[in-house]
Amino acid sequence: MEKKELVCIGCPMGCVMQVEMEGEEVLSVSGNTCTKGERYARKEVTDPTRIVTTTVKVKNGTAERVPVKTKSDIPKGKIFGCLRALKNVEAIAPVRIGDVILKNVAGTGVDIVATKDVEAR
Repeated sequence: MEKKELVCIGCPMGCVMQVEMEGEEVLSVSGNTCTKGERYARKEVTDPTRIVTTTVKVKNGTAERVPVKTKSDIPKGKIFGCLRALKNVEAIAPVRIGDVILKNVAGTGVDIVATKDVEAR
């Protein structure tokens, strides 16, 4: 049996949780004070995902870069592929919050969206 310790990010409490596993199967989760903690722990040890945030260049904008993020979480193992895919992406101003900057980043099925407006020059 393997034991893992995690700090929960499901709510502001930051509970320290222990997860007992047998191979890939979660046997138990302890230390959480809410149900979000148990869900987070089970997902984190079996299928970890992340929201990716970064910036991309803007052409003809009032700012040189615009902040972007994945529209939803992606597999943790795809983060660097996502960043590589965005390396040479250039949005064209004007850019609005929620605009899709890149569809299906790194084959994840998840789009990259703008998180700030950038006006055209």
